[in-house]
Amino acid sequence: MAKKKNEIITVQGTQITVTGYDDDDYISLTDIARRKNPLEPKDVVKNWMRAQSTIEFLALWEKLNNPSFKGVEIDPLLRGSGGNTFTLSPSRWVALTDAIGINVKAVKGGGTFAHIDIALEFATWVSPEFKLYLMAEFKRLKLDEQKHLSAEWNLQRTLAKINYRIHTDAIKEYLIPAEVTRHQANRTYADEADLLNVALFGQTAAQWRAAHPDHKGNVRDEATLEQLVVLSNMESINALLIEQGLYQKERLIMLNQAAITQMTSLLGSGALMPLP
Repeated sequence: MAKKKNEIITVQGTQITVTGYDDDDYISLTDIARRKNPLEPKDVVKNWMRAQSTIEFLALWEKLNNPSFKGVEIDPLLRGSGGNTFTLSPSRWVALTDAIGINVKAVKGGGTFAHIDIALEFATWVSPEFKLYLMAEFKRLKLDEQKHLSAEWNLQRTLAKINYRIHTDAIKEYLIPAEVTRHQANRTYADEADLLNVALFGQTAAQWRAAHPDHKGNVRDEATLEQLVVLSNMESINALLIEQGLYQKERLIMLNQAAITQMTSLLGSGALMPLP
């Protein structure tokens, strides 16, 4: 699983770690368990996992979300659940069933993490009241993340507009002959804008609108943060290529290669993080 940055939320005085794996949110069961037993939180998690109802819940979650889940392995666990000598740890559960809902890999601070669905089920077992406060703080965290992403998206949209002015100035100086009509000039600007659209999005603005008749915006309004960063760079690159006198066909190939390289780098490195 690809791990993301940890976040801390405080629930009724207890610090709870929230992390991300492969675009899903995972919450520390160990931190939640400290609400019930601050000295031995691992025992709280193990006691919860001993119950037949817990095993059935975990198995159902895995069946719904994990195509690699080894469901046949739960039968002996169900038969033994609740017995005086029966124990089940998170690591044993994962090892037996290839579960993904619980993560016991080494993480900063240690402990056991579980998908938000499972974490809330565990929190209910620990304390229904605590679970409600946990949900409220988790929702607040996700709203804050959305605000950060929106602010960063707007920043990159603004940068793209600034670079667009540089781009259009280059078009005006090098591609538009003197004494042309406003319509002819606008057509040249549109052609160059579509050059970037094809290089980055693989389609012109008109093609995108035809494929998305229900959308009010345009292809650039629907762009991801990474695409906006690359678009901003491409406008500067195209302005330089125009100054060098390269034909549009040549520039399209070069811009497309630049878009592929930059998108691969951005998506692979995870360099774009939310604003602090």
